Amino acid sequence: MTPRIVEALLVLADGTTFEGEAIGAVASDLSQTANDSGWVATGEVVFNTVLTGYQEVITDPSYAGQIITFTYPHIGNYGATDSDNESARPFCRGVIVREMARRRSNWRSEGDLNQFLQLHGVPGIAGIDTRRLARHLRDAGSMPGAFGTADHATLARAAALEPGTDGVDLTAVVTCNERYSVGNGLRRVVAYDFGIKRAILSQLAEFASVEVVPAHTSAADVLALEPDGVFLSNGPGDPAAVGHAVTAIGQLLGEVPIFGICLGHQLLATALGATTYKLPFGHHGGNHPVRRLSTGSIEITSQNHNYCVNEGSLNTADLTHVNLNDGTVEGIASRDVPAFSVQYHPEAGPGPHDARYLFGLFDELMETNKPAYANRNGGNA
Repeated sequence: MTPRIVEALLVLADGTTFEGEAIGAVASDLSQTANDSGWVATGEVVFNTVLTGYQEVITDPSYAGQIITFTYPHIGNYGATDSDNESARPFCRGVIVREMARRRSNWRSEGDLNQFLQLHGVPGIAGIDTRRLARHLRDAGSMPGAFGTADHATLARAAALEPGTDGVDLTAVVTCNERYSVGNGLRRVVAYDFGIKRAILSQLAEFASVEVVPAHTSAADVLALEPDGVFLSNGPGDPAAVGHAVTAIGQLLGEVPIFGICLGHQLLATALGATTYKLPFGHHGGNHPVRRLSTGSIEITSQNHNYCVNEGSLNTADLTHVNLNDGTVEGIASRDVPAFSVQYHPEAGPGPHDARYLFGLFDELMETNKPAYANRNGGNA
């Protein structure tokens, strides 16, 4: 039997409106506003340009507080499987697509994407002209929006009231409640969970025993674990709102080698004295070209961030990688202590694997910069 089409609207904060049909979670599953006249989902609307990997994108905790627009027109054709999840559940506020596949075709699939969204309570809207929407966000910038089956006036009010991600510490929403361990490699690494992805943990576990700790963990508690290195994970939202992490990182600098990715990169840069700012529409996709300055080589990278490090504020760190689309900072290395970071995702879940060498550089950094307690104890590796 053909599923019943339920009409829905998407309204942006500037009043721009799109017509579509409801997909994903039903009203009773929503955590957003629900009432007898229809349901409403709100968040900051951004767009992602990946061709595949929609499930990894949806389950990336870095999308907390945001509604994901997929620019690729046909989403869901290979279904969904638990092994592709990047976290225990999605943290995004919703999904916008041009066309949701009505039939899945892949031997790995355990269900279709619409069922996956329903299972995890993620609302969605299909039938949207995502090309027009992406062009609008490109020109006007990412902005709050609301979608659902409520009337236009209700959705417009909800979009206007949605605060977005500025100044919000979203790491508190996505971080683990207590520490846990992954892998059994020779190195000992403490990984801050600001919204860490499973693909990152898989890369670290190839050479380290990883102790994953909550975002609010103090530097003293980290050093008490006597790690060979500290990893700063990806995560959602505004780095300026995560002051507690900047304080902890500042106390770890010079005590132990540090490697940061995405939000972790921004937090490390802040601890080194740099500043950050919000990009107009962010970088979300799997095909961003980045130049590695030390070799001149070009890496095609996976990216997901709305904030960026201000190059002019890098007074104690060197620029190591540059985005070739807009010239923004993609990597830094401290001049004074063993610490480096990149804005993009070298684990690439989803995306190309051009930058996975960075995990090897972290391993080398730990080998050549052993903490004082490692020398005292005879070393961890």
